[in-house]
Amino acid sequence: MSFLFSFRVVILLSMSMVVVSARIPKELKMKVKKYSINISEILRKALEEEIRRRELDEIKALLREFKEGVRNVSKEEIIGVIREPHKER
Repeated sequence: MSFLFSFRVVILLSMSMVVVSARIPKELKMKVKKYSINISEILRKALEEEIRRRELDEIKALLREFKEGVRNVSKEEIIGVIREPHKER
C-alpha cells in the first residue's frame, strides 16, 4: 500500500516568503530523509530552471513572430526608417 506524505517548502522570493505544499509517496519521503536531501533547495532550483526554460521558449516565439513581420518589409522601407531621424536634425 502506498501512502502519500505531505511536506512544506519555504521559498525565498524577492525578500518575501511563501509556503509551497506537495504530496509525495511515502517511499520517496523516506529516501529524501535517508539521503538528507534538502527539499527546499531542490525544489527552488527545479522551479528556477523550469521558469528559465519557459521564458526562453517565450522569447524564441516572439523572435519567430518578429522575423515573420520583418520578412515582409522591403530594404527601401528599412533604409527610410533609418534615415528619417537624420532628416529631422
